[in-house]
Amino acid sequence: MFLVRLIYASKISSGFGPEDIESILQSARTYNVKTNVTGMLCFSNEYFLQCLEGSRTAVNNTYQQILNDKRHHNVIMLNYTQIPEREFETWSMGYVPQSQPTELLNLKYSGNIDFNPFKMSGESAHLLMLALKTSITGAIS
Repeated sequence: MFLVRLIYASKISSGFGPEDIESILQSARTYNVKTNVTGMLCFSNEYFLQCLEGSRTAVNNTYQQILNDKRHHNVIMLNYTQIPEREFETWSMGYVPQSQPTELLNLKYSGNIDFNPFKMSGESAHLLMLALKTSITGAIS
């Protein structure tokens, strides 16, 4: 079995509230532990950006569920690649809400300070997520 990484962006459906993100995180973490999927979710008031890592079957099944989830609209795959190792191995689903510290990172990896993953390449989205992971784990250390 080999590992893959999938990065996608989607728009948030209307009527999506703060309780919905908690529900998504709770169910994703439970499901991902069972299927050995790891990753990170970035969220703003308009967009999701998510990275999924794991076996091809597990990641593809997870992505299929996302495609059928009514909370996501205009889902677009930004990157899908075979990987030698996981980068989010300790996170069943890391979470990064939109905040002021991420504005500089948004500017570094996209055209402006506003978080819009539809205006990022797959590589830029991946690098943004790695930078966010570093800033989060650095703040915890």
